[in-house]
Amino acid sequence: MAGDYVATTTRELRSLKRAAERAFAQVSDEHFFATLDPETNSIAMLVKHISGNMRSRWTDFLSADGEKPWRKRDAEFVIGAEDTRDSLLLRWEESWKIFLSALESLSPADLERTVTIRSEPYSAMGAAQRSFGHYSDHIGQIILLAKHFAGAKWQTLSVPRGKSEEYNKDFVAKGLAKQR
Repeated sequence: MAGDYVATTTRELRSLKRAAERAFAQVSDEHFFATLDPETNSIAMLVKHISGNMRSRWTDFLSADGEKPWRKRDAEFVIGAEDTRDSLLLRWEESWKIFLSALESLSPADLERTVTIRSEPYSAMGAAQRSFGHYSDHIGQIILLAKHFAGAKWQTLSVPRGKSEEYNKDFVAKGLAKQR
């Protein structure tokens, strides 16, 4: 079951990553950096924050506290001149590689090991689940912002409204064709 947890969690996180990237592709650079108001994050800030969190939490995951001394969390919510769309998306890719590599390398026994985040103990599986929830929340925010900014040009990332029956019939038909 523990091995299945890693495989299932990895598959779902890769799906979330793809959804976020499909959302990024639907917004202009202006909207990538735009906020709805002074108290909200932009897509760029969320990318920077998720990347910083992944790098900190998943570097030396089993042997070092998840909150690294070199991490500057507050700076993740400030966009500087060096924070271009390209540089942030490169950081995004690099951080996902660190994260997925660490997650995929976990053995069933590793999932029971104790790791710390800000000196608080978690099972490795619990820490992974914590990350899954955290990244899911922020990717949902990214998608909502992208959908807002894309407006009528938005291309759905899942089953379009009013198309569930059609989608389900097609899905079943494809599944039956694979079985033959």
